Amino acid sequence: MTPMPVRQHPDAAAPPAHDPAVRARDWAEIQERMLVPLHVTVHERLGVGEGTRLLGLDCGAGLALLLASVRGAAVTGVESAHPERLALARERLTPREPEPGRSGPPAVLYEGEPGRLPAPAEPFTVVTALEPVGCARGDTARLIRRLREAAPYARRGARVVLTGWGPPERCAVTALRDAVLGGPGGPEGAPGGGRDGSPGGGSGGALGGVAAEGAGLRAAGRDDLEYAAERAGLRPDGSGRVSCPFGYPDPESALRGLRATGLFDASDAPAGTDPAQTDKELQEALHSYRRPDGTVWLPNVFRYLLARIP
Repeated sequence: MTPMPVRQHPDAAAPPAHDPAVRARDWAEIQERMLVPLHVTVHERLGVGEGTRLLGLDCGAGLALLLASVRGAAVTGVESAHPERLALARERLTPREPEPGRSGPPAVLYEGEPGRLPAPAEPFTVVTALEPVGCARGDTARLIRRLREAAPYARRGARVVLTGWGPPERCAVTALRDAVLGGPGGPEGAPGGGRDGSPGGGSGGALGGVAAEGAGLRAAGRDDLEYAAERAGLRPDGSGRVSCPFGYPDPESALRGLRATGLFDASDAPAGTDPAQTDKELQEALHSYRRPDGTVWLPNVFRYLLARIP
């Protein structure tokens, strides 16, 4: 993806870099767009458009919902881990005046767990889980819980998409994370990993707050999505891979964007208890990915699995 200019924050009394509101803004302004190729691909595979009633799990700052709304879908988003991001989603998706090019009805956004949503007027036809799993202990278990909670709100035969990190050897962010934090944790099936669907320590999604429940990182499993679909009672219906390079105009933007993912917050990593030290290690590791023109480029591949609710 072509690097884009990033809005700067020139205030002398700017809030700390790790303040949740600052990180949410950096996520929305810098990092979230890196996943647009994944969002567009799955929307096309799912046939999202007019007549689609879409429920977005862990909707974050709402960019994927906005893209679905532009295609004509009626979108509902739910977010429990990042209220600061949800506030930005409300800014994006509930404008005071109609915006040109937006063809879908107004978005509906909720803070909380999917199982506590009010019953929709009509069942959802599409459920999306677009925050990739595969890096944090417990993130697959958390995804299973979300899918189970969401299923009663969707009609039989509704389409579902699950997303995850691709093979570590094809994800530069995985290598970068390992260099900064000293290597990944064990697979989620290992003791304490939560592969049985129970809370296995940390959670929060691979791109959205690894430290939410307080455990560490793990290596992405090649069958994480299939396992999650099986445990959630879904019927697989296709899969694919999408290239989503993370491109930044300069190292500072890269630091801010990657910091906003939460991937470098693992509490059991040696540097994880000192955010300033982690930032320093990350800045040094980014040198390997800097291009002659000063931009930073991190190639990555993400997987997606399509499924249906029986």
